[in-house]
Amino acid sequence: MKLTNFYLPTLREAPSDCDTLSSKLMFRAGMIRKLASGIYEWLPLGLRVLKKVEQIIREEMNNIGGLEVWLPHLLPRTIWEETGRWFLYGKELFRLKDRKNTDFCLSPTAEEVITDLVRNELRTYKQLPKMFYQFGTKFRDEIRPRYGVIRAREFYMKDAYSFHKDEKDAEEYYKKVYDAYCKIFKRCGLKFTVVEAATGTIGGKFSHEFMVVKEGDESFIGEETIVFCNQCGYSANIEKAECVYLDEEIKEDEKNLQEVYTPQMRTVEEVSNFLKQPKEKFIKTLVYTTEENKDEVYVVLVRGDYEVNETKLKDLLNVNEIQLASAETVEQIFGIPVGFLGPVELKTIQQKKLRIIADNSVLKIKNAVSGANKVDYHLMNINYPRDFSVDISADIRNITANDICPRCKSRDSLKFSKGIEVGHTFKLGTKYSKSMNATFLDENNKEQFFIMGCYGIGVSRIVAAAIEQNYDEDGIIWYPTIAPFTVYVLPIDYKDEEIKKVADKVYEILNQNNIEVLLDDRDERPGVKFKDADLIGIPIRLTVSKRLLPDKVELYLRQTKQTSVISINELVEKVKESVVYLMNF
Repeated sequence: MKLTNFYLPTLREAPSDCDTLSSKLMFRAGMIRKLASGIYEWLPLGLRVLKKVEQIIREEMNNIGGLEVWLPHLLPRTIWEETGRWFLYGKELFRLKDRKNTDFCLSPTAEEVITDLVRNELRTYKQLPKMFYQFGTKFRDEIRPRYGVIRAREFYMKDAYSFHKDEKDAEEYYKKVYDAYCKIFKRCGLKFTVVEAATGTIGGKFSHEFMVVKEGDESFIGEETIVFCNQCGYSANIEKAECVYLDEEIKEDEKNLQEVYTPQMRTVEEVSNFLKQPKEKFIKTLVYTTEENKDEVYVVLVRGDYEVNETKLKDLLNVNEIQLASAETVEQIFGIPVGFLGPVELKTIQQKKLRIIADNSVLKIKNAVSGANKVDYHLMNINYPRDFSVDISADIRNITANDICPRCKSRDSLKFSKGIEVGHTFKLGTKYSKSMNATFLDENNKEQFFIMGCYGIGVSRIVAAAIEQNYDEDGIIWYPTIAPFTVYVLPIDYKDEEIKKVADKVYEILNQNNIEVLLDDRDERPGVKFKDADLIGIPIRLTVSKRLLPDKVELYLRQTKQTSVISINELVEKVKESVVYLMNF
């Protein structure tokens, strides 16, 4: 491709609202443009990368027997009601009506539509297992789109769904997909880790997330927090990571309740300093509400030095969305300002249906401190179960570095890092087949529900994640397999007939050998060309200059910054060697 026939609108500066390095570089390199919040246009250079990633995924899905389909993006309400997700999915679901006033949604995922297809097509165990996959645009009305294409409202992904006759077959195939995902991300040149993850609105028995990581880089934008154990190798998304306790006796006598005056002191920090009590002695009392159960109020208790894990809380309550009540709402319900609520006799001071949910840590505190349900007062020496009761106790907090490892129980072994989720695999079981009555006939001619698996990859996310992981002060550094072109031919002065002749010859040789090449035939200063070449990050640059005429060019490797002079006669061999070298660097 000659650059004058291409479209490569590079920019010196990225738009001011770009909030990640990858989005800045994608704008500057002429890969994307923004239409609206969380909605992007992919330009020719960006689309070439996107399609490279797509083809790698397609090849590995085909290698494990996947069958590519194309499913609708516009989905009727009726099939979403069968699974209950029309209401459960919440405000992220784009809903719309047609001219007949019939409800539809824009697909954020395709469990319902693929299950509907299979229940009408597959009838017997002899047709199993089957795995169908597709590439397509997905839509989610993110409350706050950010990080460029990493968290957008419209994005491109591969989703796949497998159907099995029994659990054993489903688990064996899950492992095949797991291994295929590892191959995909390695082929894309990504450094990644696999962690246990929450199943969220997709549901199912268990799931794994494939996270792009960048150790030692504090500026890495990773939107997810990963916890891992240095001793046993345990790793999980912080939303999933379990908090466990050793059975250790707390040697402290229970003291009598004591009410103390704490004027205008609402936070754990303020009261802790005032009473000279450590934060781990405190019970934070938080109020949550949900759209699904508007008449029910959830009071959540957590230790003063911990934070509520809202994903765990939503899973416990089986709701899709949960909101921390505003100060106004809390005072309206309880008649007490935020900061003075506590668990002792809490149910006696309000009229709504109330459920008290405690993190397991709260039940272990001796002589705790919390609000006295009275303005400007707190209670000391609160003990469970003497002074308060709870409706549910569970693990509903975020794990911390001071916790023990959930697997090997070692201390001081937990570490945290940031990651970008690029893939997610789910063992669904019969969650969708049961709710949609999707059955097949087994060996005994009896109806059974399909056992299902679900496997997603964020294709557009991979592009951004690759940039976040591979760049320098000059621009993007592409891994050869997903680079938009393999070689960038840079003639110092294309108007010079001798330089033009050699540049065209190099361009022709590479094309004839099926090596993707971009020839910079613009009438621009050399400095502009070199800056654009570095910015867009093509792995190999071949510079044609007067001093090397008539039969040599300079070969430059973008990733390693190595430079060498090569003969045109050895051009193809050296380029291919360089590609192999960069892929193993």
